[in-house]
Amino acid sequence: MNPVLRSVVTGTPPYSASQTAVSEAATRLFPRLAARRQLLDVFTNAQIERRALSRPLEWYTAPHSFGEKNAVFVEEARALTLRLAREAIEAAQLRPSEINAVIVVNTTGISAPSLDAYLIETLGLNRHAARLPLWGLGCAGGVGGLARAADLVRAGYRRVLYVAVELCSLTLVAGDESKSNFVGAALFADGGAALVVTAPDVPGPAPLLELCGAYSTLIEDSEDIMGWDVVDDGLKVRFSRDIPTLVRSMMRANVAEALAKYGWDAGDLGEYVVHPGGVKVLAAYEESLNLPAGTLDTSRQVLREYGNMSSATVLFVLQETLKREPEPGKVLLSAMGPGFSAEHLLGRFPG
Repeated sequence: MNPVLRSVVTGTPPYSASQTAVSEAATRLFPRLAARRQLLDVFTNAQIERRALSRPLEWYTAPHSFGEKNAVFVEEARALTLRLAREAIEAAQLRPSEINAVIVVNTTGISAPSLDAYLIETLGLNRHAARLPLWGLGCAGGVGGLARAADLVRAGYRRVLYVAVELCSLTLVAGDESKSNFVGAALFADGGAALVVTAPDVPGPAPLLELCGAYSTLIEDSEDIMGWDVVDDGLKVRFSRDIPTLVRSMMRANVAEALAKYGWDAGDLGEYVVHPGGVKVLAAYEESLNLPAGTLDTSRQVLREYGNMSSATVLFVLQETLKREPEPGKVLLSAMGPGFSAEHLLGRFPG
C-alpha cells in the first residue's frame, strides 16, 4: 500500500515586486549589462509578472555580506516554515506530537541547528521524530524531498512532515557583473511549501495523491551546469550550459526509464507536474515528451505569478493542479537541479 499525500500548503515572505520594478532595479545596479539589449530582454522573456521577496526591493541594490544575507535567511525561513508547517499539520487533521519524521529541503541559506530542529521545538512536534535536512538539491529538491518523505513512510515513519523553503532572492550578489547573476535576478524568487505524507491507513482527510514510486538520475560530467560558487558576498549562482538543450536531448529516454521501472508507459499519464525553471525549459519538456501544447500551462501560471522559487516551485504547481480537481489517474512530477540531476515521482490522483 503506497504512502499518500494528506495536505499541501504554500506561501511566501511578506514583500513583493513586479517584474518591471525588478528590471528597473537591475538596470540601475548593473548598467553595463543592462546596456546589452539581449540581456535586458531576459526580464521580459522570463514571462514573470511578480515575485515575493524577503526584503523590500531597494534592500537588494546595496551590497551585503554572506553573513548579513544568511541572517535574513534564518529569520525569514524560520517564520515561513513555522507558518506553513502548522497549517499543513492542521489540514492533515493531525496533532503536532503525532509527526514521526521531519524533512526540510533548502539550498539558499545555511542554518545549524537545522530548520527541522526549530520546527520540532517551536511547534511541539514529537521530540523523537526522525530528522532529515536536505541541502544542495536546488530546483530538483521539491520532487526529491517528496520522494524521500514517501520512502520514510514505507520505512515505518507513518506521519511525515515535509517542508521546502527557498529564499533565492538572497543569492543576488550586488557586485557580480556576470551573466549568470543577471539572469538569476530575472528569475529568482522566494517561497515555501509544507506537506504531510502518511501511511494510507492513518485516519484523516481524503488522500490528495498516492505516491507510487520515484526515479533519480545524476547525469555524467554535468557538475558545471548549475550551482553556487561560495564567495565573500554570498552564494554566487553558476549557469554554464544550455539547460533546455539538455532537456531535449535526454528527457524522453529518462522519463521512459522512470516509467518502465514501475511497469508504466507514457500513455498511462494524464497529468504532468513540472518544475518551471523557465519558459524555455517548459517548452523543451513539451517538445521532448511530445506533449500537446498547453500541457504545462499550470507550471507557466506559477512561474508567471511567483517566479522561480527553486525546490518549492514544483510544489506550488502541484497545489494549483489539485485546485482544478484533476481527473483520477496517473501523474508524473518532474524537476531538474544541480548535480546535474533529474528527479521524477510517479503518482496517482485518487478517484
